[in-house]
Amino acid sequence: MSGHPPRQREPIRHVGIGLGRIRHWHDGLGEFSRQLGLALAAQAGALRQAHGLALHFHLPREFHGIFGPDVGYLDTHTLQRWLHLRTSRFALWHTLHQHNRLRAPLGTQRLVETVHDLNFLHTKGATKIERYRERTRRRLQRADATVAITHYVARDIETELSPLPAAPRVIHNGATDLSAAAQTPVAELAGQAFLLHVSRMAPTKNIVALLDLAAAWPEQDLVLAGASSPYTSAVKQMLAERDLTNVQMRLDIDEAEKAWLYAQCRGFVFPSLAEGFGLPPIEAMHFGKPVFLSRRTSLPEVGGEVAHYFVSFEGPAMRRVVENGLAAHEAPGSAEAVKAHAQQFSWQRCAEQHIALYLSLLTPG
Repeated sequence: MSGHPPRQREPIRHVGIGLGRIRHWHDGLGEFSRQLGLALAAQAGALRQAHGLALHFHLPREFHGIFGPDVGYLDTHTLQRWLHLRTSRFALWHTLHQHNRLRAPLGTQRLVETVHDLNFLHTKGATKIERYRERTRRRLQRADATVAITHYVARDIETELSPLPAAPRVIHNGATDLSAAAQTPVAELAGQAFLLHVSRMAPTKNIVALLDLAAAWPEQDLVLAGASSPYTSAVKQMLAERDLTNVQMRLDIDEAEKAWLYAQCRGFVFPSLAEGFGLPPIEAMHFGKPVFLSRRTSLPEVGGEVAHYFVSFEGPAMRRVVENGLAAHEAPGSAEAVKAHAQQFSWQRCAEQHIALYLSLLTPG
């Protein structure tokens, strides 16, 4: 017989995506892990066909199936902190955040780790800082590639953790556009002209400054939304002690309620002290809302020129910034500019850049 020999299929190469022992999707790490996972899983069929890559997600069994039927699922176990055995050998393992203590499977050929922040530099005492620094440095020295979610984080890594095998690669997060999503109204807030804050409710989010803003502006309603945490009890106590009746808390909201809050708010306030990225401000920008940020850590990089920035965290000064920003936002084209800025940060683009990194590490030579 004449003709060309049949084309040989590339052997399957297994790629692991390590989410660790994730408990929920309601904070920044959860949102990052879920959205990047979904965007990668959407490319799973094409990756297998074109490059012979099979994606597997490593996370607790209760979440198996969340990324669809075209990917594999691997169970987590506490013992994997010391030894992780699999019958299949993995060509590449990507640990999605630096808090994941579970190891890659024994025999994995290439290691990638994403660093979301070095916030311990801003929140820990001197002894703990050195311990955290050395532990993170050891982890990244074993990695073939380190991903930083902002240039700010990359500079922190290079300053605090050198020497490393290679400079961090910056891949900006995406941010979910909820502007066309289903909305569930929060009945108690209907008709109110409120400012909004969404976060995981921790001291580093600078909730105290927001309470000072509310105290300096008693006629302006403020809504604090996010997940329940040990700190939310302390916030409730502060609200009662200061008799701040213009502040409401909405905890453990779902996506439809969050979309409604973004759509209805006058503006979004986020005076955080330590961020690796800051997803909620970009989510608010997708609705064309004016956003008010601190100038700390990564926030100027993420907010860019369309955001407004607090010059101090004293209540009256914050009020002036918000009032001036709300007035400036009435100018023609302001909302459109804010939306355009937000559209730079897509999960599809984030996934494509990660896939390009995987392929570069797995390509011989």
